[in-house]
Amino acid sequence: MIPQLDKLTDAEAELILRAPVLVCILVAGADGHIDRKEIKEAIAVARKQKESASVLSGFFTIMAEDFEDKIKILIQSYPYESTQRTPLIVEELQGLNQLWPKLDRVFASAYYTMLKNLASRIASSSGGLLGMKRVSPEEARYAALPMIVDPGKS
Repeated sequence: MIPQLDKLTDAEAELILRAPVLVCILVAGADGHIDRKEIKEAIAVARKQKESASVLSGFFTIMAEDFEDKIKILIQSYPYESTQRTPLIVEELQGLNQLWPKLDRVFASAYYTMLKNLASRIASSSGGLLGMKRVSPEEARYAALPMIVDPGKS
């Protein structure tokens, strides 16, 4: 397990581990279609973070294992229609706000920044005219992750 998650219950730690995958599904599927390019971008971000020397590298060592499989499995556990899926994922991600006080402030801040970066990268990874990196209004709405409060400001 990751030492930064020691103060969390198993369910809380699971949410921390699932949240990047949830962000991927939320943003990629906001326009009603989860594009292969968006999943590839999420995998690339996870691999890059795993190799970094940041406070999150231990987290990504665990999370990046079978990342694509985790995305596929989690996608299947939610409704197909984005109008039904999105509210469920938003509610689940809001649970992170209650965890910030239980986490090391440096870890929580780095984790939040990583989620925002991941959302932004996924949103701009496909779409637009001839795939020219245009972010749809639906994706832009969720890429800002308004349901998650910045732990540095809470």
